[in-house]
Amino acid sequence: MQILLLVGLVFLGVIVLIGLWLVGIYNSLVSLRQAVKNAWAQIEVQLKRRHDLIPNLVNTVKGYAAHEKETFERVINARAKATQATVPADVIKAEGELSSALARLLVVSEAYPELKANQNFLSLQEELTSTENRVAYARQFYNDNVTKLNTRVQSFPAVLIAGMLGFKEEPFFET
Repeated sequence: MQILLLVGLVFLGVIVLIGLWLVGIYNSLVSLRQAVKNAWAQIEVQLKRRHDLIPNLVNTVKGYAAHEKETFERVINARAKATQATVPADVIKAEGELSSALARLLVVSEAYPELKANQNFLSLQEELTSTENRVAYARQFYNDNVTKLNTRVQSFPAVLIAGMLGFKEEPFFET
């Protein structure tokens, strides 16, 4: 009788340990997913700031380079796509297009010495550069958290649990 009780207690102890182990894996996955969501929110804040600067920059350049209509339209269309994107993969793609369009706009501005001397343009350009640096930092923070989550989701034994509980890999923000 005592042996049966001892075996039952050992079996119960093993079940409890396995349960605690599963709870630990689940909690670590939740923690990593929340870190990725937080990092993405930081990116969104910086991208919103970037999006808000673009119309002012375009309008300032327009005053000096009115015949660069195609460049302005490309920037405006890319900004519209970027502000409408909601899923990280779509945002990442749209932001890449916006970065290309902005680079083209800044190249155009180089051809206009009076524009380069305009205080409003210089101020906007400085603010855009500062914002781009913030976006780069936020992107690095996000990618670091995505690396941690993706590694955990792919690692044994968490891989057995992650799929069943709806945890999946997140995309990197690469542009």
